[in-house]
Amino acid sequence: MKAHPTIRGVAALTAGLVLMPLALSACGTKEDESAYTIGISQFMSHPSLDMAVQGFKDVLKEKGVDVKYVESNANGDQTATVTIAGQFAADSDIDLVLAVATPSAEAMVNKVEDRPVLFTAVTDPVESGLVPSWEASGTNVTGTSDLNPNGQPAALIQEVLGKDNAKTVGFLYSLGEANSVVQLEALRAEAEPLGMTVKESGLGNSSELAIGIQALADVDAIFVGTDNAVVSGIEQVVAFGEEHKIPIFVGDAASVDRGAVAARGIDYYEVGRRTGEMAYEILVNGKKAGDIPSLQVTDTEIVVNPVAAEAFGVVIPEEVMKNAAIVNTAEAE
Repeated sequence: MKAHPTIRGVAALTAGLVLMPLALSACGTKEDESAYTIGISQFMSHPSLDMAVQGFKDVLKEKGVDVKYVESNANGDQTATVTIAGQFAADSDIDLVLAVATPSAEAMVNKVEDRPVLFTAVTDPVESGLVPSWEASGTNVTGTSDLNPNGQPAALIQEVLGKDNAKTVGFLYSLGEANSVVQLEALRAEAEPLGMTVKESGLGNSSELAIGIQALADVDAIFVGTDNAVVSGIEQVVAFGEEHKIPIFVGDAASVDRGAVAARGIDYYEVGRRTGEMAYEILVNGKKAGDIPSLQVTDTEIVVNPVAAEAFGVVIPEEVMKNAAIVNTAEAE
């Protein structure tokens, strides 16, 4: 068993980062023509997306690249992503754009054609129409995916709860997020051979979260994938699960630290770093975005929260514990 410092360090990684909706804030004026200006459009703030942004920035800082950032956050508003994309397209000082999460990436790709656009924390860039395939796109677009084909959430739920206690899994997601539809289809495909039934509950927007959760009151467990609107309100989902003794499993490790039982997830900080390496190749080494294939970060790690599990009435099996990273190991009150 091992501790998981990456998740515990989320607050430190994002400390001091303030993103205002539609407010563009550069790190200075373009007085030094040797500096690069990077625009960052983030769909919303939650630990996983914030970690991806921090990883991106850290790579460029470590490599000594002089960067000025122009940052804007849509706060989960898809209409705002289009407005931000238009602002970035009109800002001739921006040398490269980073779009964080699928809605921001979709808007940016539709607006910015004359500069490199990198995406990160996008589940399926091909299905979303960002790139024609996983190969080099030949366009101005490339980036990194959090598709996590090795996540196997249905299997993890059975490993933790036992097959007899995991017959029905609820899936809570946003109808408007293409990445979540992809994850729903993957969960169904995995669950059926395991004898599990998937019950879905789709949300029109994040304000419908409370209603969406109520529709899953009769399931054995709830799985929340990397759906931005749901992840941003994961504490509300956890509270519902604790009240009804329905364990919550997630697709991102950062949400385990926020009260879920477990995840077999990827490291979003590493996803961001890989995107930062792409930016370095483009800005410093002169590569074209369209010559760099889109990348899936597939390394996964099981992360468990024994204290959270106790709140759901679950004891995590020792076989799972010994192969997992542990968060929040303090005695439950």
